[in-house]
Parts: sequence; structure tokens; C-alpha cells
Amino acid sequence: MTMTVGVALVLALLSSSWKAKSKENEAIFNKRAILAAVKDHLGGMDPKTMSDEEVLEIFGQNVTQMALNMDGQEIDAAAVEAAGHKGGMAENIDMKKEKKKPEAERIRPLFVYKKDGKEFYILSIRGNGLWDEIWGYVALESDWNTVAGAAFDHQGETPGLGAEIKDNTSWAAQFKGEKIFDNQGNYVSIAVVKGGAAPSNPHAVDGISGATVTANGVGEMLERGLKYYLPYINKVDDSKKLSLN
Repeated sequence: MTMTVGVALVLALLSSSWKAKSKENEAIFNKRAILAAVKDHLGGMDPKTMSDEEVLEIFGQNVTQMALNMDGQEIDAAAVEAAGHKGGMAENIDMKKEKKKPEAERIRPLFVYKKDGKEFYILSIRGNGLWDEIWGYVALESDWNTVAGAAFDHQGETPGLGAEIKDNTSWAAQFKGEKIFDNQGNYVSIAVVKGGAAPSNPHAVDGISGATVTANGVGEMLERGLKYYLPYINKVDDSKKLSLN
């Protein structure tokens, strides 16, 4: 009996330790993904090859975070917890869970990366690819318009085709310098164009050969996902008042 109790106690401790480590690893993975959107502004460091300690240090020193409701209002930790996300921080928001809620009830994270006197605003988006969900982070420059970088991931897209949204860094690099508002301040997002975007078009990038459905999914995800942030952008940037018209 004593041995059984002892074994049960050891197993419980091991399970608790494993769960804690798993949660820690997941948190670092998420932070690494967020930093990937500002890869070109990390002083030559690449989130993919950074140590866990480096990820935590940069995120802790250079990133602030907030959670927003669909009206663009910042909400506190208690509201994030009430929405079903333990921890109460923006980084704890499970976008997969949010995607299942009615749009009016959703919340979303916003991350601000500060480096050398510059600020970059990192927006979280989620959508559907060919086989399963896709997601990403888009960083905007201080004008809330110009893309500073973007990083994408997926659940189960086809290697060499749809999986290129993650694996082909040169494809994701196309987004840098693109604009989400036109010259009149109207929101237009960024289209993913099959057959190739016109070089002069600041609101479009090339599609992915052989992966039309995934590419279309990225385009839809961008149009819808970035639009969710417009209420907040309008609150902080008067030049974007036309974007909701």
C-alpha cells in the first residue's frame, strides 16, 4: 500500500513537472513566432536560431502587449481570463479558440516591439488553408500602414506547396514595404495574386505556384484579420479615419 501511494505521488509530480515544462515551451514557441514578424529589426538575430533564453530576453525587454475587444478598446487581465485564457496576458490569447466565437465576442492581442527609438505594431491573424487552419503575425511600422515584416504558419498544408507560406522565407519577405491603406486612407489590405502581382502595386504580393487555395486563404485571412484591428487603429491614428467609411 505504501509503495502504491509512493509511486502515485511520483507519477503525479512527474506529470505536474511535464505539464509546466510543456506550457513553458509553448510560451517560448509563441514568443519566437511573434518576433519572427520583426526579424529584420532584431539586430541581425534570427528567431529561428535564437536560444530560448535570447527569445525570452528580447521579448521581455523590447515587447509590450495589450488585449483588445472588437470595438478597439483595451481590456484588462480579468477580461482576458473571463474570455477563457488563463494568464490574462495578450500572449495567452488562444486565437484558435477565439476564431470559434461570434465575431462580436472575440478579443485579440496586440504586441508593440520597440527598438532603437522605433516602434512596430504586431497584429495576429488566423484563417483557413487547404487542409486546416493557417495563421500569422503582421508587423506594421509607426504609420500603421507599411508592413515591416510578416511570418506565417499552418496546421497541415502540403509540403512544397501550401507549406511554403512558412517554409519559403523569400515568399513571406514580399510583404515587407506593402501598404494596407490606399493614398486616401481607405483600408484595402494586401491581396495574394495568382500569376504574380504588378510590381507597382503596393497592396499585392505574388501567389504560390500550385497552392492557389492556400494562397487565397492567406489573402482572405489578411483582409479579414487586419480589419479587426481598424477600430483600434482609428483611435490612435487620426489619419486613418477614412478607413472605416
